[in-house]
Amino acid sequence: MNLLKGKTVIITGASRGIGKGIASILAKNGANIAFTYSQSIESANKLVKEIKCTGVECKAYQSNAASYEESQSLVENILNDFDTFDVLINNAGITRDNLLLRMNEEDFDKVVEVNLKSVFNMVKACQRVFLKKRSGSIINISSIVGVKGNAGQSNYAASKAGIIGFSKSIALELGSRNIRSNVVAPGFIQTEMTDQLSEDIVNKWIEGIPLKRGGKPEDVANLCLFLSSDLSNFITGQVINVDGGMLT
Repeated sequence: MNLLKGKTVIITGASRGIGKGIASILAKNGANIAFTYSQSIESANKLVKEIKCTGVECKAYQSNAASYEESQSLVENILNDFDTFDVLINNAGITRDNLLLRMNEEDFDKVVEVNLKSVFNMVKACQRVFLKKRSGSIINISSIVGVKGNAGQSNYAASKAGIIGFSKSIALELGSRNIRSNVVAPGFIQTEMTDQLSEDIVNKWIEGIPLKRGGKPEDVANLCLFLSSDLSNFITGQVINVDGGMLT
């Protein structure tokens, strides 16, 4: 199926993990991909080659989504390269976990800046294109931690909860122009980052999941595919958990 044939998708933070999975699935369904990365140029170039093998266009941009100026420049560069775009997926994010007692101001501010302000920056930069087209899909990657909280992650939870409030507000603002804004909230997804966790920690997570397994990047990517496509044209302002039933 080519659910996204002829569409161009912007994805932030896509050189690895969930972002890479999203880029790969969407490309296999016909989307041209413009994605950002922060440091690993080798991983980014490798992904570009993989995606181009599917027969679509792809380009990587080194950009800091937490910077308002860089986000504006990024969108201009993408317009120069692709002429337009149809979907924005805000995936860039970091963690700096610690108990509040030990958390310093820098760790709180940095997580909020990268995870939450980047969403503002990118939506702000992209909305004029969507408004002109009178169409567009905005997909913001939050977390179930933003829904329920988690000890030792007050900064991360605050940033991800902020994404939910922001996205719902944007859905109300832009809906009359046929622009949709939805949130994907992953649970425990097995990526390079979780591979570094101890077996005991992983097993503890899985014990709390009704499906008794961790998710895969493609589980998140398949939902992003649906929300990027015309199949979801009447869905906006929603938070959809991809968590194996963890919050049931």
